[in-house]
Amino acid sequence: MTDFVHPALLFILGALPIPFLNGSIRKAYLLLIPILAILTVLTMQSGSYGAASFIGQEILIAKVDKLSIVFATVFTIMALIGTVYALHLTRPGQHVAAFVYVGSALGVVFAGDYLTLYLFWEGMAFASAYLVFAQGGRQAIAAGFRYLIVHITGGVVLLGGVILYGLSTGSLLFGPIAGEMGVGAYLILAGFMLNAAVPPLNAWLTDAYPEATVTGAVFMSAFTTKTAVYVLARAFPGTELLVWLGTAMALYGVVYAVLENDCRRLLAYHIVSQVGYMVAGVGIGTEMAVNGATSHAFAHILYKALLFMGAGAVIYVTGRRKLTELGGLYKTMPVTVALYMVGAFAISAFPFFSGFVTKSMVVAAAGQDHRAVMVLALTMASAGTFLHTGLKLPYYMFFGTDRGLEAREPPRNMLVAMGMAAVLCIAIGVFPQPLYDLLPYPVDYEPYTGVHVTESLGVLMFTALGFVIFLRALDPENTISIDTDWFYRKGARVFMWIAGKPLARYEKAVSDVSETAVLPFLHGAARMGLRIDVTGVDAIVNGVARSILRGGGGLRRLQTGVVTHYALAMIAGVIAAAVVFAVVWR
Repeated sequence: MTDFVHPALLFILGALPIPFLNGSIRKAYLLLIPILAILTVLTMQSGSYGAASFIGQEILIAKVDKLSIVFATVFTIMALIGTVYALHLTRPGQHVAAFVYVGSALGVVFAGDYLTLYLFWEGMAFASAYLVFAQGGRQAIAAGFRYLIVHITGGVVLLGGVILYGLSTGSLLFGPIAGEMGVGAYLILAGFMLNAAVPPLNAWLTDAYPEATVTGAVFMSAFTTKTAVYVLARAFPGTELLVWLGTAMALYGVVYAVLENDCRRLLAYHIVSQVGYMVAGVGIGTEMAVNGATSHAFAHILYKALLFMGAGAVIYVTGRRKLTELGGLYKTMPVTVALYMVGAFAISAFPFFSGFVTKSMVVAAAGQDHRAVMVLALTMASAGTFLHTGLKLPYYMFFGTDRGLEAREPPRNMLVAMGMAAVLCIAIGVFPQPLYDLLPYPVDYEPYTGVHVTESLGVLMFTALGFVIFLRALDPENTISIDTDWFYRKGARVFMWIAGKPLARYEKAVSDVSETAVLPFLHGAARMGLRIDVTGVDAIVNGVARSILRGGGGLRRLQTGVVTHYALAMIAGVIAAAVVFAVVWR
């Protein structure tokens, strides 16, 4: 690996000095690491690096190809943007966790075997959980524990799948799973789908992301689900199940976003929806579909981070996050409003914004594969995305009823980070070819056709008209949406009830029986055994010992040392033997 520098190591090892640096030196160092990582990714050559053997299995620390490079490129760019956004933080904990999180995501992207992938996969879970715990407070800590438990469970499922898959195939190298899928392959798929937030395994995302710190949520929106998209594209392209799960995801997230009042929870549901496009593209499995899923993941990381940065800026300066508590901020936060709307137009697939040139590729691939139902569902989901992220959320957060909140623009570094993401959202939309050149397969797709532009603008304008007509019906309500997390929340309560009552009572009953019946019997048996030992066994042993001692003393007295005495004893012995022989013979 002398000709290959693993960018994961730059972040993970680079996190170690952060607590010992302060002021401008720390800020310069924080920016240096992602810049070096970007340069490393842009200059690396395709190939396999770090081959070794472990427990009889071939290990490959890094496998570099076009698919891994495109994800690594956007991950390192996002690391730089997220770091700039978090430069105002004075405590080092979140910076350290973010660097380990990014490094672990990059470790997964370059992993050439399942063991390496699994180690980095778990590293992502623990590092990102810290970004939830760092917020503090009862809700954040509870959400952090739920997040961690869900991901540890998913990790166990993934590890079980890896072991079974390795036993069945004899290899742990990470690549497309061909042929019939066994139990191991399905467990691996389930572990990957959990991190992709595929319903019903999605509630951890919308539960934890809104409770994370303002800066932590930006990082979380970018890495976990997109890393899952990468591993699905690597291992399960063309899996039909993913087509329908991804399509359902796209609609599921939009429907739940209708019900949301928390601005970051609403955005989290749109992560579920947008990742649905990527999962569906992987499921179709054609070159255009995989290119579409990959390019949409690239664009989504940037515009979703921009949306979370905009919402985070509002939370940072107002301390409010519910739409029913916000409004009228356009007067005091105009720059934030403008930058947020760039992200809103990008996620809504407006022409000349990044979503237009990536999301449409997935829809076009579905059309080429003659999946009319899928095309219709994804188009409906796109309209719903514009309705809530592009219209409802900014209207009630920045415009709408003025709540009289004292607000201002966020710190300059937060605006700079938002500006960086906004520029990329526009640049990709206007000049998509550089992104297309990064994709794993040659691109034969032209987004800017008259039909495509006209259709897209027609859907968007019709959605805007519906928003104006039904504005009152879309007023947010201060309610809580029940999602699939209800099952493990209630299930945890049932478990605690069983542990606290039936099991505890059973344990107490067993303990009482033991103390009142078993232990007295054992104590009595022990005393009886002691008595038998002392009065019986010890008496016999001691008696034999005393007899041997007395016999030995008598023998010592017979040994006088006089030869005549020994001669007389021998004669007496001969006579006694003769008498015994005569008696026996007779």
